[in-house]
Amino acid sequence: MSAIDMGFGAVGPSVESIYYAAAAAGAMPDPALKVSEWADQYRVLTTRSSPEPGPWNTARTPFLKDIMDDLSPYSRVETVVFMKGSQIGGTEAGNNWIGYNIHLAPGPMLAVQPTTEMAKRNSKQRIGPLIEDSPALRTLVREARSRDSGNTILAKEFPGGILVLTGANSAAGLRSMSARYLFLDEVDGYPGAVDGEGEPCNLAVARTANYARRKILIVSTPVVSGRSRIERFYEASDKRKYHVPCPFCALMQTLRFENLRWPKANPSAASYYCDGCGRSIPDHAKNFMLPRGAWIPEGVGDGKTHGYYLSSLYSPVGWLSWGQIAKKYEDAGKDVDKLQVFQNTVLGLPWTDIGEVPDTDRLFERAEPYPIGTVPRGALLLTAGADVQRNRLEVEVVGWGREKQSWSVDYRVIEGDTTQPGPWAKLAELLDEEFPSDYGAPMRIAKLGVDTGFNTTTVYDWVRKMSAQRVMAIKGTSRVSSLLGAPSLIEVGPMGQRVKYGLRLWPINASLAKEELYRWLKNAAPDLTKGEAWPKGYCHIPRYSKEYFEQLTAEHLITKTVGGLRKTFWEKRRDRNEALDCRIYARAASVSLRIDAWAAAKWDELEAALLAKVPVAPPPAVRNVGPATTSGGPPQFRPMAANESFLE
Repeated sequence: MSAIDMGFGAVGPSVESIYYAAAAAGAMPDPALKVSEWADQYRVLTTRSSPEPGPWNTARTPFLKDIMDDLSPYSRVETVVFMKGSQIGGTEAGNNWIGYNIHLAPGPMLAVQPTTEMAKRNSKQRIGPLIEDSPALRTLVREARSRDSGNTILAKEFPGGILVLTGANSAAGLRSMSARYLFLDEVDGYPGAVDGEGEPCNLAVARTANYARRKILIVSTPVVSGRSRIERFYEASDKRKYHVPCPFCALMQTLRFENLRWPKANPSAASYYCDGCGRSIPDHAKNFMLPRGAWIPEGVGDGKTHGYYLSSLYSPVGWLSWGQIAKKYEDAGKDVDKLQVFQNTVLGLPWTDIGEVPDTDRLFERAEPYPIGTVPRGALLLTAGADVQRNRLEVEVVGWGREKQSWSVDYRVIEGDTTQPGPWAKLAELLDEEFPSDYGAPMRIAKLGVDTGFNTTTVYDWVRKMSAQRVMAIKGTSRVSSLLGAPSLIEVGPMGQRVKYGLRLWPINASLAKEELYRWLKNAAPDLTKGEAWPKGYCHIPRYSKEYFEQLTAEHLITKTVGGLRKTFWEKRRDRNEALDCRIYARAASVSLRIDAWAAAKWDELEAALLAKVPVAPPPAVRNVGPATTSGGPPQFRPMAANESFLE
């Protein structure tokens, strides 16, 4: 057939031929090439995106092959769930799928990161190099600097489809388009709800409902059991685990941390011990074991969802060794925060004991005899948290020191109708109060966090009158993935009028703050006679009444099934919990001052400044101001009697 017969003239294709070509392309079946095969053939890594530049080689991470191939169009699997540790290539497997879709199976695709900022960073650091460094993709997505190229930071157009990148904190981004392909990355970092519109994973999955042949990839390192999304998705799947053979007896087994052993003095000498023959397996034997491994399901699932779990024990030789894993564990020691990071990022498992309530009686019995109202040695910065009730303000002053150690310095109850100016004037006076310290120099509160959940308008009005450097308005929310989120500007007054000087409202993830506090409260006191150091985050508390300790441990984390989904809630075990709220508001104030990022030199500088100041008069006599045990009305305080150490 001649060119003219095909509809081509001297100047190019006719309109009809263009339509015929487009229709033919649309009618073409999805390619038989699997995603792993595409990656081996077309994916190129450079120094911009990988420590091992060159052509992609699935044999380097053979456990990713089934995960990628489940995402191929021919596969009947609809949803792939990957709960994992770090340094095993999970995100890159998802990027291979993105490249495959751009090249061979185009369609609308949505890729979601925890925040929009992270989506932008991912676009620049991973998606950009994926496209630019792979010749098969470079010609399909035009350069961003080209006019009307369809290539922006958060959108990549290509023939037959578009890739949209967004953050789970953006409801507009999650409902911006329908998608045949959906990539949910690091879902345990997503906020709890988005702009009042619902759970972000549900919002995103709803965008795929119109596609009979949709594909969904859900990847994450887990965080906390019970509220971990990736754990929930994995538990609903067929729960596959990677079995590898022992190089000595050939027994197929999963790699478990319990079987990793090492000399105490030399963690780098760690080796793995076989479940069958018990022989010691060196790290380099993974070169034999990993290619011969197989994914074996331990559950049933719905038949359309494959779930994969993999710890960093499977990290290829040259990435994260068994010796390095052993050292990470030894470095964590008894530090609960570090142990959780190890559990999450190395073992790829959710942390399981966060919501357990500390023993109230034990905390009460170990209360320390330092004077209430005086800053003990070690506390170098003061913050405070205020809880607002109808007839009182309750305030805790907390001192902070190295390794996030804290000292409760004082607990005050300011009585009075909080819709009136009286209690607020006394709270302002507290900011100017000088607290005597063991360093000899007085200290003032550096920052106060005030809850806005009750009597909101009055709180806003008072905070506006105060210095933003010393007072912050706080609102509890589940929409931020960190303990303290970025503040928003409140510019509207109670009557709807525009306020000239806006107010910054700080969102606090109260759930994360309570989990952190409960971890710290469960720290065991060290044996100082043996030279043991105070553990990170240890909470020093003076001899308050027992009511204080009851309030501090007044809530527990529970898991309920709501609408067929497991969700976690903080639930009161008793009515009064003001001490718990005050403490987490004081913690939020410390986070806003960025003490978590302070180096040792900063703490040394604060201590040197205190020691350099002129000493003040001795502190006043010890008084007991802990909340009383009465159940009705505000707590009542009285001086400590000579024959008692604290109130009961």
